[in-house]
Amino acid sequence: MKYIIFTVLALLFLSCESKLDVTEEIERIPVDLNIVRFDKTFAAASVEDLPTLKAQYPLFFPEQYADSIWVQRMQDTLQQQLHMEVAQRFPDNSVLEDDLTPLFQHIKYYFPQFEIPKVYTTTSDVDYRNKVIAADSLLVIALDTYLGEAHPFYEGIQKYTVKNMKPSQIPVNVAEAYAQRYIAPPRDRSLLSLMVYYGKILYLKDLWLPEVSNAEKLGYTEAEYQWVKDNEIDMWRYFVENELLYSTDPKLPPRFINPAPFSKFYLEIDNESPGMTGRYLGWQIVASYMENNPASLQQLSILEAEEIFKKSKYKPKKN
Repeated sequence: MKYIIFTVLALLFLSCESKLDVTEEIERIPVDLNIVRFDKTFAAASVEDLPTLKAQYPLFFPEQYADSIWVQRMQDTLQQQLHMEVAQRFPDNSVLEDDLTPLFQHIKYYFPQFEIPKVYTTTSDVDYRNKVIAADSLLVIALDTYLGEAHPFYEGIQKYTVKNMKPSQIPVNVAEAYAQRYIAPPRDRSLLSLMVYYGKILYLKDLWLPEVSNAEKLGYTEAEYQWVKDNEIDMWRYFVENELLYSTDPKLPPRFINPAPFSKFYLEIDNESPGMTGRYLGWQIVASYMENNPASLQQLSILEAEEIFKKSKYKPKKN
């Protein structure tokens, strides 16, 4: 018995030591973060500055739009108020630096070919469907979509959307945008394929954002996350018994995958459930697969959902 206890303690010690080594290695990765506050530049510009702005920031001035559009934006009092609110919420770059530096270090550690992008901040008329745009060498963040869930500019937007329009979601959204660039999209539209696809993305977010809560990674409140944990067995049973996993019914993604106020099991629990419960289950399947198989992240990114599911040995957790 003493030998067993000693062995267990030794393994725990080695595991903790290994995690510390990885953490230190990640923290040593250099990140030269270049943040361009285009939102501030545009807010401070006059109509006379427009030609210079267009030459300096062609990214934000598509050729198909006439100059009158930008002049109108400069003179619009609502736009000016929006810029003021953004400037008050993000007076400097400290929040972005604190969030993006460790995130980029983690991405670089797991995907060495990752290049640190140039970061541009802007406003977008509160386009909450495109809060973050990630490309090979640049990242655009619409700061007016992160003013806080109680902001009056967000009145009229559904609560399940507004709850994630806050600064703490910036690294989560950026991580998801880059995870989508590494994860191969599903080849079919079965519910299982979509579950595993988003499960892979959440698995990467888990690696890249170790200090962020699981609830935040999913865009859940803590109560919503506790609900999916407590009801994991029942949700899984429902999917299996109703033969949903291999179904390509187009009604299933809105019920269980897409952002929504709740998931639609068509049961009494619906009003208690959060949306995107299929993503949560997909995350558990992918995590179980990685725990039980010697696969690299590069292999995981291209593996078919069926293979991951069969080899995952996934069993819902009992709480």
